[in-house]
Amino acid sequence: MKIKTIASGSKGNCTIVLCDKTNLIIDMGISYLTLKRSLEEISLSFQDFSGILITHCHNDHIKGLQSLINHTNLKAYIPEAMYDSLKEVLPKEKCHFIDDNFTINDVNIELTHTSHDAPYSVGFIITHKDKSIAYVTDTGYINRKYLEKMVGKDLYVIESNHDEIMLMDGPYPRFLKERVISDKGHLSNRTTAKYLKKIIGNNTKYIVLAHLSEKNNTEEKALEAMAEEDLPAMAEILIARQHEESPLLEV
Repeated sequence: MKIKTIASGSKGNCTIVLCDKTNLIIDMGISYLTLKRSLEEISLSFQDFSGILITHCHNDHIKGLQSLINHTNLKAYIPEAMYDSLKEVLPKEKCHFIDDNFTINDVNIELTHTSHDAPYSVGFIITHKDKSIAYVTDTGYINRKYLEKMVGKDLYVIESNHDEIMLMDGPYPRFLKERVISDKGHLSNRTTAKYLKKIIGNNTKYIVLAHLSEKNNTEEKALEAMAEEDLPAMAEILIARQHEESPLLEV
């Protein structure tokens, strides 16, 4: 399995997952042409992909979805309960409605239900052969039930949105600060580090910290929070950036 973040942050999110002949796009919060150029740089096209996974309906995760659907034959794999929040940009005939556990070819995908101020939001545990990736962003907390399902994965893409002190001392109005730190907001660096301490295993190769706030976080503070929890040294920790693609990570 290989994974590459194309963009990560409040201005747009998009990630690709490559599993031999089954390739997937997670979220489409960037332009069609931006993703097209990114794929061409690694000798891929949209014809090489099997579908799109959507975490939720916020604009930074779907603003390029309508254009992608119009330009390709790809379909979106979404829970039926999510459709109402996407129907303005996603025709029903372009959807595969999914259960909490489903397969696309030889790839198994299990939903992790997240807590965010969207009508419906999810993360994913993606398994191919003996490798597995957990992908969770845009959530105020992770339910214990789903945290247990995330134990011992080979790679994590997980939100590390804000430093709590920077957020509370920063320029956001009070209502927005309260939204971010609420159970339907975003994970802080400290909370993410504590979660990772509980779930990563000896086989964990990469941790990708995602959706960092431009105003309420820094890469240094996110990494410091991970260091304070003394995470196992065998896992390499990377930052997913807004305007810079990650390396193509393989597990």
